[in-house]
Amino acid sequence: MAEEDQDALEGAFEPVSWTRGADDAAETQAELSREMDRIGEEYAASGAAETQPRLDYAPYRSSVLRHPTKDLHHADPETIELHAPAFGDRDVHVLESDLTVQAQGEPIGERIKIRGRVLDGDGRPVRRQLVEIWQANAAGRYIHKRDQHPAPVDPNFTGVGRCLTGEDGSYEFVTIKPGPYPWKNHRNAWRPAHVHFSLFGTDFTQRMITQMYFPNDPLFDLDPIYRSIVDPAARERLVARYDHEISEHEWLLGYRWDIVLSGSHRTWTEGDSDA
Repeated sequence: MAEEDQDALEGAFEPVSWTRGADDAAETQAELSREMDRIGEEYAASGAAETQPRLDYAPYRSSVLRHPTKDLHHADPETIELHAPAFGDRDVHVLESDLTVQAQGEPIGERIKIRGRVLDGDGRPVRRQLVEIWQANAAGRYIHKRDQHPAPVDPNFTGVGRCLTGEDGSYEFVTIKPGPYPWKNHRNAWRPAHVHFSLFGTDFTQRMITQMYFPNDPLFDLDPIYRSIVDPAARERLVARYDHEISEHEWLLGYRWDIVLSGSHRTWTEGDSDA
């Protein structure tokens, strides 16, 4: 091989330098993990008990600017009710809890059922509670104009559903297991698979939002949102458990997840401020 040909061949395999774009975060996952580990170690050494998320958890970068820093303003609930949506038993159809039958065809992915109960701090059922969910599809993509990462949109999956709890506080959804997805908190950041839950009380001023995760997800330790709850036992209350009795023969896998609205063992909800 001629010397000039050898030089050209070697040049073809030179590593291409990566240029960070304006929309890319600077920190690596390793840097974020060290920061989260340090916070976890400080919490463990403090002897304190924090069952709710830290609203200004630094590794969750946008929380620094998004968390409340001033006293909340009280609003007149009666005035809000004049402009808020209304719902009743006749407005929520039984098929709205099955996210696999909302389009012309079946969605792609692993079919699952999520079942649980909504309870107060004393274990009493919360009846006729409006429960709504939304989630990414099996590829980790939301049907939302701001979600533009290169994963396919499933035309047969909306990712939203709702139901009313029964007399025993029970709820149930049939859906597709969501996939993890990238987000821009840091370089190569991925969110664990999760389902968003919204619960309404007797009116639309009583709303709580939380997230349900799936067991044994390898992304738990890497996720600043999940780890913003610094107490490991409190974090575990967001993780559903596989329940073989809920699974159906040759059809779907079942998960159980109860939601506790009050008390020391309540489920974490977005907006809680007593951390």
